[in-house]
Amino acid sequence: MKPGDLVKITKARIGVPADSIGLIIDSFLSSAGRWLIYEIQLCGGDRNDKIVRRLAEDVEVISASR
Repeated sequence: MKPGDLVKITKARIGVPADSIGLIIDSFLSSAGRWLIYEIQLCGGDRNDKIVRRLAEDVEVISASR
């Protein structure tokens, strides 16, 4: 996964239900260097344009950018 990929969030968290759609805008390693964290800008609904952070295991690629 990389910035520009369209993703579906597979695991619900507070304020963001499962199956929410978003665009990866950035990725970085956690301060401990253990986890790759993605910043995702949500698309549609009440949460349009909200930016959330998720681990790779919590998202699924719908459409990869070139």
